[in-house]
Amino acid sequence: MNATPTHLSAHTLRLILGDQLNPQHSWFATLRPEVVYVLMEIRQETDYVLHHAQKIIAIFAGMRELARQLAEAGHRVHYLSINDPANTQSLTDNLSVLIAHFQVQVFEYQDPDEFRLDQQLQAFLAKPQVQAKPQVQAKPQVQAKPQVQTSSPCGISAGSSQVDSEHFYTQRHEAAELFANRKQWLMETFYRHLRKRHHVLMDAAGKPADGQWNFDADNRKPWKGTPPEPPDLRPEHDHSALWASIQAAGVNSFGEPRATQSRWPINRAEALQQLEHFITHALPHFGDFQDAMSRKAWRLFHSLLSFSLNVKMLKSQEVVQRVEAEWRAGRVALAAAEGFIRQIIGWREYVRGIYWAQMPGYDEHNYFDHTTPLPKWFWSGDTRMNCLAASITTSLHNAHAHHIQRLMVIGNFALLAGLDVPALHRWYLGVYIDAFEWVELPNTLGMSQFADGGLLASKPYVSSAAYIHRMSDYCKSCAYDKKQRLGDVACPFNALYWDFYLRNADKLKSNPRIGMAYQQLARMDDSALAALRLRANQIRGQLDEL
Repeated sequence: MNATPTHLSAHTLRLILGDQLNPQHSWFATLRPEVVYVLMEIRQETDYVLHHAQKIIAIFAGMRELARQLAEAGHRVHYLSINDPANTQSLTDNLSVLIAHFQVQVFEYQDPDEFRLDQQLQAFLAKPQVQAKPQVQAKPQVQAKPQVQTSSPCGISAGSSQVDSEHFYTQRHEAAELFANRKQWLMETFYRHLRKRHHVLMDAAGKPADGQWNFDADNRKPWKGTPPEPPDLRPEHDHSALWASIQAAGVNSFGEPRATQSRWPINRAEALQQLEHFITHALPHFGDFQDAMSRKAWRLFHSLLSFSLNVKMLKSQEVVQRVEAEWRAGRVALAAAEGFIRQIIGWREYVRGIYWAQMPGYDEHNYFDHTTPLPKWFWSGDTRMNCLAASITTSLHNAHAHHIQRLMVIGNFALLAGLDVPALHRWYLGVYIDAFEWVELPNTLGMSQFADGGLLASKPYVSSAAYIHRMSDYCKSCAYDKKQRLGDVACPFNALYWDFYLRNADKLKSNPRIGMAYQQLARMDDSALAALRLRANQIRGQLDEL
């Protein structure tokens, strides 16, 4: 798959990464025959963690579709497929070859969203013969970074320019600048800052709509079966040939490939159709049931737009604007619109700010020193705990689970059981189709595992079986008793919950947000506390058998 004549030279080589599939980037506004766009399917990216098969397939399919569209529009495109004999399977090795092959004078790339790629490209451009060169004039909407003169390993001299991806509301270090003189980072502060700046859900006087910033307390209803889950109208794609090439290349993966029935969008048009379907059929009920879970409906009223957003088929601003317009037209409640918008303009932008402020080194945090290996059923879903079986099976089958399944079922158990934090990070990064490190790492280490000691979250997000029972139907058919703390049929969450607070009293007891837990523990006698500790130790000693 290669739309560029190999014998022609090119003045400029522009790199498009697999999560930069935005056909509306200003790069593409003008046809420039001296520019070659390069996209690469490389083992470097399939292998840095073990990925879900659907994630690899969907990203490659989206890359191939964007390459096709660009070539069809008249752009010069060089595409390296996973099984191309000329593919070195390394980002920078491929770049070196192409810079030499096309006699490139300028290399350009969009801001990578992952720190490792940002560092890899900067190191590539900082070879021994590097010397500073004046910055070139940027095209409209593109923020050019300082250009450097680089001598490649092939001896080809090329300048470079790093530009904005034109996707996010904020720049990488904007959150760090906002909180530079504050004692504590708070998502709510950041969220309100962006709401005001971009006039999202604000009234004419500059106040929040209906005088309220946050409707989270209104969005915690369990789902009892009505209203029904909307139909899944996403198109199906047969990616069996692509999947065969991925397998033939020796790429390892896990989860169900579903290559003949892929439901993930391959281009912007399909992503927009999915957005409209969500707006019409699911958004009106999203607010009420955004935290609900059920074995009868894995999608419920969630948008499933996170993949399209994170590979940039859709822009954050257009999704927020579309949802806000629906509320202003009176077709959805403010609580539903605000709940969804908060996930994008608030949480998504905020965790990105945390990521870039804390890297490198954020991935090394392990506040509680948790090192227990992940149970084997993380790779199969084969556990008698119904909530975990449902959440992990959904993840393996669909490469997706919604935020409460990720946080309050899988993450909750992992934190209570003391599972190895780096291993859990790699699992989350690999299993979910929307997982890229800038968004996954803060959510896993900070929000889910409290491994950063409270930098992102103000308290550990843990619960006993009571919360899971309140928000789901999982407990009804479970082999374990949600009400029991002790004994072989007692729900493991219960003893693990109390033992977690007992084990970590020196680090948590002074936290004002969790004082009630320690008040309850203080009312238990020594024998009750010892029994809880014993039961929790038994559970942690037989995780594979739960």
